[in-house]
Amino acid sequence: MALILIASMAVTTMALRFLPFFVFGENTPKYITYLGKVLPQATIGLLVIYCLKDVSFTSGSHGIPEVVAGAMVVGMQAWKRNAVLSILLGTAVYMFLIRMGI
Repeated sequence: MALILIASMAVTTMALRFLPFFVFGENTPKYITYLGKVLPQATIGLLVIYCLKDVSFTSGSHGIPEVVAGAMVVGMQAWKRNAVLSILLGTAVYMFLIRMGI
């Protein structure tokens, strides 16, 4: 059952990603091209806002682990241009800081 669910999700995801290329071909409208350029950054922005929405900067750790880990992700991404490395290192730094009680 799980294999059927995973396969159906994979096929649906692939179909949704490839559908615009099949529908429009080489005549892709400008607004679709524009959305393809701005939506990834908008999605990342929404994820950052969602992750930081419950952080209290006035009590507890004052958001220090979140800010340090976020800065680590941004710094690593600017330096190495490797999303996997940036995310893994940021997560490791965050986990270390919250385990240390900072």
